[in-house]
Amino acid sequence: MMADGSPELVYAVPRDVLFGEVAPWLGVKCNGVRSVLERAETLGDYVPRPAAEIDRSLKQIIPYLVLRDTDRIFLMKRTRAGGDARLHDHYTIGVGGHLNPGDGGFLGGLAREWQEEIDADFIPDFAFVGLLNDDTVEVGIHHLGVVYVADAAGRQVAVRETHKLTGSFEEMAVLEDVYDRMETWSQLALDALRNADLGLSPSFRPADRGVSE
Repeated sequence: MMADGSPELVYAVPRDVLFGEVAPWLGVKCNGVRSVLERAETLGDYVPRPAAEIDRSLKQIIPYLVLRDTDRIFLMKRTRAGGDARLHDHYTIGVGGHLNPGDGGFLGGLAREWQEEIDADFIPDFAFVGLLNDDTVEVGIHHLGVVYVADAAGRQVAVRETHKLTGSFEEMAVLEDVYDRMETWSQLALDALRNADLGLSPSFRPADRGVSE
């Protein structure tokens, strides 16, 4: 809901248009997604969020950033102050959210979300990794993630909404310990980053699932 009481407008693409000749997949697809990405960028429109959240014919496009610092990942935990009780005490490695009018595309929307969610005196370079899809859960049916990775390179980072989240850079051993309590998208994104050989610690070896070559 916007400040004037009107519903938030979010960017979404019709499912049948978005996937085209590419069969929907589970997990992060890093290759063979150029056509889907191009359709996601150009064939969508802004629709009221309440309607989009119940319309299975639409996929809302979500830029989704995983922030690293060498081989550590920025890990966040949702507190019990958040509005959705289903997410309390769950872990996430994703920074991002819906695209709104005026964002100027995926990178503009991600930069806005970064400034809203992250307390830092810089905006990093965002590197595209792949597209995240999960139609096995209700939330996933309505969203498609555009996954990016960025490196803090030793610069200080913290969460802004400290009443809703805690956050810190953690070694892979810590992420492995809380893997089962991560949100599904975070599990799938982490699997993809590990298998993409981005220099992450070999000590983290998640199940080989959800990553499409």
